[in-house]
Amino acid sequence: MKYKQLGRTGIFVSELCLGTMTLGGNADAGIWAGIGTIGQKDASRLIEQALVAGINFIDTADIYSYGESERLIGQSLNDLGVKRSEIILATKTGGLMGNHPNDQGASRGHIMDSVQRSLERLQTDYIDLYQIHASDPLTPVEETLRALDDLTRQGLIRYVGVSNWASGKIGKALGLSEALHATRFETLQAYYSIAGRDIERELIPLVAEERLGLLVWSPLAGGLLSGKYAPNTSASGKGRRSHFDFPPVAQDSVWRCIDQMRAIAETRNATVSQVALAWVLSRPHVTSVILGVKRIEQLLDNLGATKIELTEDELRQLNNVSALPPYYPGWMIEHQDASRFPEPFHSVTPT
Repeated sequence: MKYKQLGRTGIFVSELCLGTMTLGGNADAGIWAGIGTIGQKDASRLIEQALVAGINFIDTADIYSYGESERLIGQSLNDLGVKRSEIILATKTGGLMGNHPNDQGASRGHIMDSVQRSLERLQTDYIDLYQIHASDPLTPVEETLRALDDLTRQGLIRYVGVSNWASGKIGKALGLSEALHATRFETLQAYYSIAGRDIERELIPLVAEERLGLLVWSPLAGGLLSGKYAPNTSASGKGRRSHFDFPPVAQDSVWRCIDQMRAIAETRNATVSQVALAWVLSRPHVTSVILGVKRIEQLLDNLGATKIELTEDELRQLNNVSALPPYYPGWMIEHQDASRFPEPFHSVTPT
C-alpha cells in the first residue's frame, strides 16, 4: 500500500480509502436499502480487513443511511481497539437529514449541529477531514467558511474539504479563505472513472494549481466497470446498477472501455475492476481512490489493483478509448499553450 500526502497538509493517507456508503441501510431506508444493508458484524469484518491491508483512510457521510454508517464505523473501531491516531477519519455534511427546512445545506447552523452528531455517532473527539458534501445555492460561501474555521480552531475538525462543487465556486472559496485568514479547503472529493473523465476539463487543473488532495468516488462507475455487465443484457440481480443507475455514463463509449480493459485484464490474469482501478490510480493528481464494497471478496479484489502497474502502451490504449471530445476553451488553451512550452525554444522574428 502506498501513502500520499493529503493535499498541502502534513498527513499521509493510503492510496485506497475504504468508502462506507454501503454500511447500514434497511428496507425502510429508501435508496440506501438498495446500496447496502451491511450490519455491525460485517462492517467490522470489512474495516478490519482494510486495516490489515494497510488502508488508514475511512470515508463516510452523515447522510449514508441517515447516520447509521457513522454509527457502525464508530462501534467497529471501538470493538477492534483501533488507536485513533492511526486512522484518518473523514465524514461529510450537507445532505437532507430530516423533515425540517434547516436539516440540510452548508449554513452555520446546520454545520454546527451536524458535526456534533457525527462526533457522537463516530465515538470520537475529532474528525480528521470534514467535507461539505453538496453545493448549497442559498448559503453564502463566507458563512460556510467561517463556520468551518471556528470548528477547526475548537479542535473538533482538523482539515476541511469539499465534494461535488464546480471549479468556479471552489476557486472563489479558496480566495475568500485567504482574504478572511480562514481555514481553506484542502481536498476535493469528486466522481472520476475511465467512463467519466469530466473533471479533467476544469477541476483537475484547479486541483493541480491549488495543491488540493483529490479523493475519487465511484471509480467503478457504480459497479458498471466491475466486468459483470454487458450491453443489451439485463442487469437484474447483478448489483447496485440493476436498481440504482448512478452515476450516469455515456453508453456509447463505456462498453468500448470495458472491452479494452477486459483484453488487458486477460493478459494480466486480473479482473476488469482491477484494471479500472489501476487506471484511476495512475492518473496524475489523484491522492486516494475510495472503494465502495459490500463483501470481503470485493475488497480483496479491489486491493489487487495496487499491484497492477499499467504499461505506457496499456495506458495509451485506455486513454484513447476513453478520451473526452474537444471542448472550448480547452482546445484553444492547449493550442495557445504550445507556443509557451516549445522544445527547444525558437524566437520568431516579426515580419
